[in-house]
Amino acid sequence: MLLTESLEQISDLTGLPPVYPAGDDTFYSQMAIAPLPPIADLSAFKARLYDEHRVEAPCIDWNGRPFIRLSIQGYNSRADVDILLAALRALLA
Repeated sequence: MLLTESLEQISDLTGLPPVYPAGDDTFYSQMAIAPLPPIADLSAFKARLYDEHRVEAPCIDWNGRPFIRLSIQGYNSRADVDILLAALRALLA
């Protein structure tokens, strides 16, 4: 499942544990969240995701922790996920 693979790759990239149990996709279907490392200005981070990489993804702060929400639909491809991962690598470096 592309969403499960995406969550695993983001976890590998950030070094943060996933929110959901490993390998158990019964908690989500098409949308899920992934934790991000501390980000001083989450609104600016979200804006840079779009402005610099054309990635539209909600970024939220919940209980003092930043998260990104992934939504994988039928029209999304591995290439879309690769663009997201490249953007996260660039912006979190």
